[in-house]
Amino acid sequence: QVQLVESGGGLVQAGGSLRLSCVASGNTFRINSMGWYRQASGNQRDLVATISSGSTTNYADSVKGRFIISRDNAKNTVYLQMNSLKPEDTAVYYCNYKGRTAWGTNDYWGQGTQVTVSS
Repeated sequence: QVQLVESGGGLVQAGGSLRLSCVASGNTFRINSMGWYRQASGNQRDLVATISSGSTTNYADSVKGRFIISRDNAKNTVYLQMNSLKPEDTAVYYCNYKGRTAWGTNDYWGQGTQVTVSS
């Protein structure tokens, strides 16, 4: 099992910045990807950004140029630096960890952290 603990959410005014962190612990995988998804009230959970253990990144179009995902492999930690925040970024942000094995992918989720952007 892999446990994920998120931190860094909160309330910020439009145009402001927040930094989310997520620490993975337990039986982590050598080959993995970590990322962030978000779910606004009444909506489905959508991809925000992912980063592989080799540091390949992927972003949703809506956050490109504003958000930066990074990771510290030694600390099993992924970060999401969110700049130029907009009210439409308001959502619960979930950390995701995908551990890859020869037999498939194991998927783990954090408990979520609320990000609220006021106009």
